[in-house]
Amino acid sequence: MQPAHCAGMTILRRAVLAVFLLALFPSAAPAQRRAPLVLAAASMQDALTAAADAWAKAGHAHPVLSFAGSSALARQVRAGAPADLFISADEEWMDNVQQAGAIQRGTRADLVGNRLVLVAPSAQPVWLTIGKNMPIARALGSSRLAMADPASVPAGKYGKAALSALGVWSMVEGRVARADNVRAALMLVERGEARLGIVYATDARASRKVRIVGVFPASTHPPIRYPIARLKSSDHPDAERFRRFLLSQPGQAILARYGFSRP
Repeated sequence: MQPAHCAGMTILRRAVLAVFLLALFPSAAPAQRRAPLVLAAASMQDALTAAADAWAKAGHAHPVLSFAGSSALARQVRAGAPADLFISADEEWMDNVQQAGAIQRGTRADLVGNRLVLVAPSAQPVWLTIGKNMPIARALGSSRLAMADPASVPAGKYGKAALSALGVWSMVEGRVARADNVRAALMLVERGEARLGIVYATDARASRKVRIVGVFPASTHPPIRYPIARLKSSDHPDAERFRRFLLSQPGQAILARYGFSRP
């Protein structure tokens, strides 16, 4: 028979090992013991945090929110990230994830819409009317134009489309400061490292350090829609409930307070 103190040590070792494994592989924890993990476009940071806070106040576990560029998040999903919900800032990256078979059928829906704006530092106002062949290169002077990477990040792609439609992309293409996501682009303008920047209206609204120079006509770029979907890797019962809450009237009201529109 194993001595009592040895048995106790064995139980302790197993407990320590279990904690260690759960720390390394949190997805291995039972779904009901953790909060749902939401991967969301960086531009949703303030609004989604407020919605998650309201959800938690109603007695639910507070969702874990991870924000980044939609392209980076989509790659994480395709690589098998143990997440529950994905919110993209455009339809293309959600299409990418869906084509990989990573979302649960019937859970994809358009969550919110947004507008695209040109901003400048509040302390260094720039006056420019958005329109065909606008003198944006002259307005930049020796500075740069901050944008999310137009090669992959939705805000950058929308921005490139708008500037191309207005006939000025070729004038500024070589002067673009490419950021990993739209919030990083906003920060460059806030710090005065870029004289102008292209961000979402909701980002500009969240900052006191920038001023909106103008709003890009919706006709110059694809519609800005944020789709949401539950991932196939999800087995958390609260994930679907939180998704439905965000799409509900109370959830939409919270998102609208931060400047998002209905899609």
